[in-house]
Amino acid sequence: MTIDKQLPSTRTTELDSICLKAEVIPVLAIRRVEDAVPLAKALVEGGLSVLEVTLRTDCALEATQRIKEALPQASVGIGTVLTPAQYRQAEQVGADFVVTPGTTEALYRHGVSSPVPMLPGVATVSELMIGWQFGYRRFKFFPAEASGGVKALKAFAGPIPEARFCPTGGITLDNADDYLALKNVMCVGGSWLTPTPLVEAEDWNSIRELAREAAQRFHH
Repeated sequence: MTIDKQLPSTRTTELDSICLKAEVIPVLAIRRVEDAVPLAKALVEGGLSVLEVTLRTDCALEATQRIKEALPQASVGIGTVLTPAQYRQAEQVGADFVVTPGTTEALYRHGVSSPVPMLPGVATVSELMIGWQFGYRRFKFFPAEASGGVKALKAFAGPIPEARFCPTGGITLDNADDYLALKNVMCVGGSWLTPTPLVEAEDWNSIRELAREAAQRFHH
């Protein structure tokens, strides 16, 4: 297997520049496309400028396009990318990055040549080592709490100290501090910033306040 020698440093720099903008990345499952822009606007106004829109809903791609057009200053990623075909869809709508829950060899191969950087999902050291072979140094740790949480990430730092993670899955306002205290954690992802009842009620003011609270509390 040949690996582009430029990949580790280039891709790592790209992902660092995105992940270091905010300690918390809101994970958005947008069910109504008309909610996309006001929801994203509330989060950005609250101080969180890196967003992940998951492909778990039918309107995710259109929602991403709308957010990108309305809020050019935000970094918008597409999450729950499972296949190279979905990765290509994310490229076509102008996503700034893609995030995967787990990662196949096909996704790594596509990611190596894609203009859009991938934050690959891993849950074990073995999966981390596969990503490492393809030149990846930055990963999503998912599902974080179910996969051992803070203790697991501390253990990962032993054999592979250079890897950095964005834990997602079970992260809350109460445990985010524990993750962010680790040297190998860049940021955390969470859906607690966009509670379904608030989104359904179009209560953008409350979501802005949740974002502001997180941005202030978890500031670098």
